[in-house]
Amino acid sequence: MSNAPLSLEPRLEPRLESLLESPAFLHTLVDALGSPLNIVLPEQIAQNVERFRAVFRRHQLAGRVFFAHKANRSSALVRRLTTTEAALDAASLSELQHALGAGFHGERIMATGPKDPEFLWLAARSGATLNADGPGEIEEAAALVRAYDLPRLRVLLRLSEFETSGARTLSRRSRFGASVKSLDGVLDALERHQSALEPIGVGYHVDTTSLDEKATALEGCLRAMEELRIRGFQPRVVDVGGGFGVNYLAHAAQWDRYTTALTDAVMGRRPPMTWGGHGYGLRVESGTLKGSLSLYPAHRPIAGAAYLDALLARPAPSLGRPLGTLLLESLCDLYAEPGRALADQCGLSLGRVLEVRGTDAGEHLVRLAMNAGDVSLEEHGVLMDPVLVPRDGSADGSAADASGPVGVHLMGNLCLESDLVTRRTVRLPRLPCPGDVLAFPNTAGYCMDFSATSAQQQPVARKVAVHQEAGAWRWRLDEQYWPITYTGGHRA
Repeated sequence: MSNAPLSLEPRLEPRLESLLESPAFLHTLVDALGSPLNIVLPEQIAQNVERFRAVFRRHQLAGRVFFAHKANRSSALVRRLTTTEAALDAASLSELQHALGAGFHGERIMATGPKDPEFLWLAARSGATLNADGPGEIEEAAALVRAYDLPRLRVLLRLSEFETSGARTLSRRSRFGASVKSLDGVLDALERHQSALEPIGVGYHVDTTSLDEKATALEGCLRAMEELRIRGFQPRVVDVGGGFGVNYLAHAAQWDRYTTALTDAVMGRRPPMTWGGHGYGLRVESGTLKGSLSLYPAHRPIAGAAYLDALLARPAPSLGRPLGTLLLESLCDLYAEPGRALADQCGLSLGRVLEVRGTDAGEHLVRLAMNAGDVSLEEHGVLMDPVLVPRDGSADGSAADASGPVGVHLMGNLCLESDLVTRRTVRLPRLPCPGDVLAFPNTAGYCMDFSATSAQQQPVARKVAVHQEAGAWRWRLDEQYWPITYTGGHRA
């Protein structure tokens, strides 16, 4: 049985790959700003917006792409988005305030997620669209509009629990949204509050990667639009939410090989591939494999804008015609709320190597100046190898005492047994040395700062925005980045 570490090579697009090929620049940043350190690439998010917009044009659909702000706290990314055709999905009062301060105006903002009165008030005051989760929010929003004499508030209804006629297909149950079976009650509430609220359409948020389930939900939204029209409303928007996904890995074969080998390891047919024999949801009971693999599908041949394209080209489950065509014929605008997909390739997280230690079992432990919360790939079930950025600047990661490819366990800087930056054994081109840096690519979508804390008074990662200028990389602190130059020109 082989115990050779298996590769999970990250997919790198040209901009992120070029940054990783600049070790002196990356080490300068870590030396100046400390470890951990997050880097974002604002120009990449603008490129990703254009990819989604191209899908809209391909299907001849009007509408908007809303960046789900919760995916990343970066000011630079949000400010850069103001110069594109994108809008913004704010899921909290602070996100809404951040968006307004970054340059978005209310007409380009949608308020989603659980809403307290303060959040609802500012959304209404600023003219944002309310993505209403149910009758309770509708009643509360209408009361606020009347109490403060605010302009009529645009409302989009979030629905759930769709099903098709014929062969019974249900969309995945969600704790968000009102069931389509209760749509009449929701419309009754809207009729009572027509002077305060303007229903502009319906949407869904389905926590799944299944195109079939999303097609069921989208067809259900089209049927709900007809119900609104029958009631005398004039809806014009269908919102397909987010969940378009990211393809994190360069090679499908590596992903297939790894997941097969992991199953073999859990079954005892090969040596363990993780710290403590962790099975990522798999376990053995009485010689039988139990559980299911709780991992993000790190290699996805259809993801991001391509996933939206595939959904719109998919025949509606009952109506049989492409969903994009049905939207066009119904004169519906399309809203989409990508978070992870818009942040794809938009950043990386850096951690300095503090210690390399061998064990009696022959394993190598690498302690980093970061912890699991600083780069929460494991929390989100995303498996891929980090990139070694050597201190000596060698392009191939070689060193005088190069050991060749090696498997290591990456430990965090907290005094906790559970602080594992990766539970799996990761493959590096050689054993790292103290002072080297490990770069975790493509962490901007949820994995960069979604879970970061200052536990044990360890520093939270600072964040910088980088861009290329005259063939060289330039940087600014994230909060100091604005999408302008200082010579009167406009970078965007």
